[in-house]
Amino acid sequence: MAIYDPKSLKAEEFINDGEIRATLEYAEANKNNVELIDAILEKARPKKTETGCVCSGLTHREASVLLACDIPEKVEEIYKIAEEIKLAFYGNRIVIFAPLYLSNYCVNGCVYCPYHAKNKRIPRKKLTQEEVKAEVIALQDMGHKRLAIEAGEDPVNNPIEYILDCIKTIYSVNHKNGAIRRVNVNIAATTVENYRKLKEAGIGTYILFQETYHKESYLKLHPTGPKHDYDYHTEAMDRAMQGGIDDVGLGVLFGLELYKYEFAGLIMHAEHLEAVHGVGPHTISVPRIKRADDIDPTAFDNSISDEIFAKITACIRLAVPYTGMIISTRETEEVRSKLLRLGISQVSGGSRTSVGGYTQQERPHDTEQFDVSDQRTLDEVVHWLMKNGHIPSFCTACYREGRTGDRFMSLCKSGQILNCCHPNALMTLSEYLVDYASAETKETGFKMIKDELLRIPKDKVRAIAEQNIDDIKNSNRRDFRF
Repeated sequence: MAIYDPKSLKAEEFINDGEIRATLEYAEANKNNVELIDAILEKARPKKTETGCVCSGLTHREASVLLACDIPEKVEEIYKIAEEIKLAFYGNRIVIFAPLYLSNYCVNGCVYCPYHAKNKRIPRKKLTQEEVKAEVIALQDMGHKRLAIEAGEDPVNNPIEYILDCIKTIYSVNHKNGAIRRVNVNIAATTVENYRKLKEAGIGTYILFQETYHKESYLKLHPTGPKHDYDYHTEAMDRAMQGGIDDVGLGVLFGLELYKYEFAGLIMHAEHLEAVHGVGPHTISVPRIKRADDIDPTAFDNSISDEIFAKITACIRLAVPYTGMIISTRETEEVRSKLLRLGISQVSGGSRTSVGGYTQQERPHDTEQFDVSDQRTLDEVVHWLMKNGHIPSFCTACYREGRTGDRFMSLCKSGQILNCCHPNALMTLSEYLVDYASAETKETGFKMIKDELLRIPKDKVRAIAEQNIDDIKNSNRRDFRF
């Protein structure tokens, strides 16, 4: 029997089934232990210091106790602290991105994904480099600066060379005032050598969803194809780190397995990365299974309510305070609005989840990976965020200034990242407003910027930001950053 060891490089030891089961028993036994719950909440609460704010985070056992707790006033306190942590580390900024689907060719048999190899109804498509360029121009015309590229696993149709060519093409496209400044990559688990190639290609974050940490369920949900190898998939982040990628993104697909099990496994994975590499996950995504071609989400009996979903999000924020948290257009406007307050720091906008979808006037559905619940345009999402007090940020400065991995984490954990992220958000928002926004969004945005500039604590930084924004508006200069 495997022994739990967060410093091990073996999947069965750092995501240990026995430890997860013991954690769930502990959480269930203590879910009404008010004294313990109060102590955990106090540990989670952000503490102000002379230089900013610090937050210790929670262990997987502590966080699991909070997730199990169903005392109404304590749940409300969890939400309150989650909001405090979000504001302390990320302020009221929300980073904007879009997915770009390159190919839906796939050799895997994942039963929850319409791209599975046995699905003969879905048309298979792979973008040429000219089509990639056209998609990028369409995204730039919307105002996007940050993409997450997606592709099925197919060594013949989607080899690493194809992915690298696509990244090169994306970065090469400069259209009017548009430029993609950060490409994050969500592709199948691969080798250290291939991760090194991705790093050399200048990617931002490498993202890989575990789907489920429950090994028995994982093997059933991935019956065929290379993704069937649980250990190889689960150990991918370690290989990515060994290949030089220091920003990695975790996630599970909630609804496949019991959520408390997945939650414990997710936090344990974050602890493992911190223990081994000194750097936890740059992002954690919280997708829920959704309807798609050939996929009926009601066939999976572990779906979670909006209430539980909100609680999971808040507890992740308490456990891993420094991580960016992502919610996609899988979720409705109503759900996204609530979760933004509880810890989400990144959202997609104007997304199309089909291969080649951005260049088509009507939203195509025949190659979508999942149904898009929030179908608003990017401009509508930007305006909505501002109306709700959030600063839409198109910033990619940290990545391009080398503030990644432990350098980003050290700034974030001390609260110092706000000194550059807040003005950077305002400057990139100014770019969007000048180049792409509707008249109503522009009016709302520049009023917000005027108010938010006053919140920059350092006079020198505020003066530089004001001058840069003036240059963006009046001299067509772009890409200022601290």
